[in-house]
Amino acid sequence: MNLIETFRIGLRGVSANRLRSGLTILGILIGVAAVIVLVAVGNGSSQAVTNRLESLGTNTLTVRHGTFGRPGAAARTQYKDLTVADAKAVMDTTSSPDVKSASPVVSAQATCTYEGTTHDTQITGSWPSYFEASNSKVGTGTYFVNDDVVNARRTIVIGKTVVTELFGTVDPLNKVIDCGGTPFTVVGVLESKGSSGFQDADDVAIAPLTTVQNHLTGYGSLDSILVEANSSSVMDTAQSEVYSVLDERHDITDTTSRDYQVLNQASLLSTVQDTTKVFTVLLGAVAAISLLVGGIGITNIMLVTVTERTREIGIRKAIGASKGAILGQFLVEATVLSIIGGVAGVVLALVVTRFDIVGITPVIMPISVIGAFAVSVALGLFFGSYPANRAASLRPIEALRHE
Repeated sequence: MNLIETFRIGLRGVSANRLRSGLTILGILIGVAAVIVLVAVGNGSSQAVTNRLESLGTNTLTVRHGTFGRPGAAARTQYKDLTVADAKAVMDTTSSPDVKSASPVVSAQATCTYEGTTHDTQITGSWPSYFEASNSKVGTGTYFVNDDVVNARRTIVIGKTVVTELFGTVDPLNKVIDCGGTPFTVVGVLESKGSSGFQDADDVAIAPLTTVQNHLTGYGSLDSILVEANSSSVMDTAQSEVYSVLDERHDITDTTSRDYQVLNQASLLSTVQDTTKVFTVLLGAVAAISLLVGGIGITNIMLVTVTERTREIGIRKAIGASKGAILGQFLVEATVLSIIGGVAGVVLALVVTRFDIVGITPVIMPISVIGAFAVSVALGLFFGSYPANRAASLRPIEALRHE
């Protein structure tokens, strides 16, 4: 019996029990689709977080007030505020030659209103250097300048989401909005950074530091200082310089008792990427279990098929069919089921990943598509081999006697 005839008989066996074959294909379909979709969600989540961090700048350090439960941090009886003077000291080129800029930052949640329309957003108070350090580029209009900070002018630069919520299609430039009871004049609109799926990077407003302190936050400790290094290659050196300057200003003699933290954006990005990779692998592993179950379903259906067609097998062997022909027939049936299920699963996954899932835009990894399909075919061969070998090993006389 030639190979073409073996395939023809195998395909006929699959079509003979359409409901049973359909359910088996469904198991493979769900397994393949689950692997591709969940890996895509994990990858999309990883890219969203990475993009969010990169949008803040890859050569920045964030100095935050307090220990924030840092492991091993010793208790201090006296904490010093993070101040504008600290930011100025960090910018001293003598003590910090690798620091390009240091921007003091305060933040406040406020309800902004324009002609009866309201929107809650976060208002960030800082210096003009904050725009470059945080990679916040103005698309239309202009930035506020140092003179605005010195004179505490009520100017503000807003993100795209704030524009949409407050103004709709109206041009916001030079319009006055009320935020927390204080009127601000819109002088610029930021370029869109997009949503990460967890936080909308465009739902922000940036105003002069002194203005925000005067009207919204008061003159307490800064929330943070955003430090920009001269380049990404000197991040570690710049971080050491920041530590040196602030340790001296805050009277730190024991590094475990610091009353501030310095977060290295590059290190944080690397850590997040490593974590999300593990998360993606775990999602794929969980989905692979359903694919394995689909493979077991192939074994079950093929064992039932062998039992039902025992007499047919006996007749074929009695008239000269070889063991290889019988083996090939049932392997073809198992493989066809897995191939159809694999193709259908890939198609379903491609459709599902066109939509956002729990706020995350899935990003398909080609290797997951190829891998899931290849595994589905391999499962068909592997789990179909035992029933096929069992059918091929039947003795003709015993098979003919089977009822």
